[in-house]
Parts: sequence; C-alpha cells; structure tokens
Amino acid sequence: MVNHLFRTDLSGLKASVVNVPVKERMMCLNESCLDPYKAIREDFHKLMTEVRLNRYLSQVSADLDTALTDYVGFGLQQENIIRANGADDILYHIFLAVREGEQSFALSLAPSYFDYKTFALAVGLKIRFQDLLPDFSFDAEAYIQKASDPNCRLAILCNPNNPTGNLFPKDQLRRVIEALPDRLVLIDETYYEFSGHTFADEIAKYPNLILVRSFSKAFSGAGLRFGYAISDEQNIHELRKVFTTFHQSILVQAFTLSILRHYKLFQNQVRDIVGLKQTLYLRMKALPSVTVYPSATNFLTFSLGPRTADFSQYLQDHEIALRDVGAHPLLKDHLRVTISCADDVAAFESILSAFLG
Repeated sequence: MVNHLFRTDLSGLKASVVNVPVKERMMCLNESCLDPYKAIREDFHKLMTEVRLNRYLSQVSADLDTALTDYVGFGLQQENIIRANGADDILYHIFLAVREGEQSFALSLAPSYFDYKTFALAVGLKIRFQDLLPDFSFDAEAYIQKASDPNCRLAILCNPNNPTGNLFPKDQLRRVIEALPDRLVLIDETYYEFSGHTFADEIAKYPNLILVRSFSKAFSGAGLRFGYAISDEQNIHELRKVFTTFHQSILVQAFTLSILRHYKLFQNQVRDIVGLKQTLYLRMKALPSVTVYPSATNFLTFSLGPRTADFSQYLQDHEIALRDVGAHPLLKDHLRVTISCADDVAAFESILSAFLG
C-alpha cells in the first residue's frame, strides 16, 4: 500500500529491524563483554559534575574534538573529522549528502555490511553490488569500471570486510582511490583497531577519500552510539551541511571523552580479544568438519557445511546467539561468532565440541 503523504519509493521498503536471537551469551553482534561504564564511571561522574545538560553548548564538545583529533593522529586537524551517533549515522548522512537525482547510486562489494543498502535506500540513493571472488578478494578493475558510471556517486569498500573478516591489499584499494578522482571513495574502518590498518595517513594525498570509524567495537560502546568520519577538510565542510544543529547528545560526548582519557584500558581489551581470536581460529581450523577463515576483526566466520543450521539451533538451545551470514551465496551455510571475552569463547568451544561429538 502506497502512502501518498511520503516518498513513493518508501512503499517498497521494509523498516529496519534487528533480527537476531536474544540469548544469555550474545556472540552475534560483534560486541564486547567489557562494560565501559563500570570501567570508567569514576572519571565519567567527575566529568559530569562540570557538564550542564540543561544547556545546548558545553566545553566538553571542544575537549572531545581535541581528544579525538589527538587519537586519530597523523597530523590531521579537527577540520578533518566529523562525529555522529555511531558509524551508521555517519554512513546515513554521507549517503544523504552524495545523492544526486533519482538515478544516482552507490557501489559496494558483496557480501559486505548489509546496512549499506538500508541507509542508501532510506535516502533515495540506489545501490549496486559487485560480488567478491571465492577467496573473498575482489576484481579491482571490474569494480572501477562499475564505479565509473556517470550515475555512481559513492564507492564503498569495507576494510576489514564484514562479514568475511579479511583485509584487502592496500595497493589494491589505493588503485581504486586513484582511478576514481571524481568519485567519493568510502573506506569503512569500523574494525581498524583490530586490524591496525588505516588510510588516515593518506587523507592529505586523496581529496576523494573518506574513512568511517566506530566506538562500538574496540571501545565497547555499542550502546553508546558514537562514530566519526575522517576526510579532506572540504569534504567534512560539505558533510556538515546535512547534519542538524546540536546533532549529538552532550551526555554521549562526555562519556566518549572519558573513554578517550582511558583509551589504554580499551587497547588492552583489543589485544586480549585478538589473542583469543587467534587461539580459537587455530583450534577450529584443526577440526576436519569445520571451515573457518582468518580474520582481521573481532569475529570469525565459519561453516559446518550442511550441519550449520543444526549447530546454530543447538547453540541457541544452550543460550548462545551467533549471526547467520548465509544470505549471500558465497557464504551459504556460514555463521559469524563474535570474540567477546574468554568466558564466552570457552562456552562456545564447549558447545562446539559437544555438538561434534
């Protein structure tokens, strides 16, 4: 049914819904077991004594901009960064800012982050896809050709890629950026802290490049909703035009500032998760009935072949939720397990062993 009070293209869309099983151990959304509030609440409470939530303006905003710029590093300035309510919010506003007419589209690899499509269609921007190769790499020349279409407004590359977990070679990504000087190239660095790979040091070299990052993963802030973009000063200036005034809560800003004041605590958590991930990867790789892939993120993607669906249900019966990532043919019968903490990983291994007998 078409509601003529709204855009006609919305009639064919579905509302965004989080469709995951809710269990005792949530190893399905790439979250962390570390509760940041418990970890930094003393500093946060002290900071909040200086914050007035009855005011629109606060010194905490300037302090956060300084701390975030320092964290990003590479000589970048505050003018190179814009923050928002999660990486998703950044993506939404980038799509909103690049849309140009009914035929304009964004290009993404597939499988990749599923909400690229959600946010693109929400703002009336079409989206096209290029499938990954069986080894999760991609044909850069074919991608460049598709992105060279006059109606392509945005080329998206998730690195490391979600849900496959792999990094693309930097030279290959650089080739795409250099071949598309008249297109905005978005590299999604949501899992940057786990991979250690970034293009932030090349922002000055590529005025068509924009990076997107999140505090949901490495900083344990999934419920905080804080993300940011890094780009050329002029790009950030244009992007600000589609944001509303006082777009981000002062409360969120204050908590994020407290996180950055204790970033080493979260760095240690990332280090522990990377170690847990590598150990679990090697153990799963040694199992003849399991296919598991190396990952530069905080998750592992794997398959038990035709037994995958049964294993997923078996996990749910034992209060463990994983993410089914089998919507794309390349990942048919595949699941994604979050490496969240030692207790969760131990429970997952125990259930996997019991299932395999």
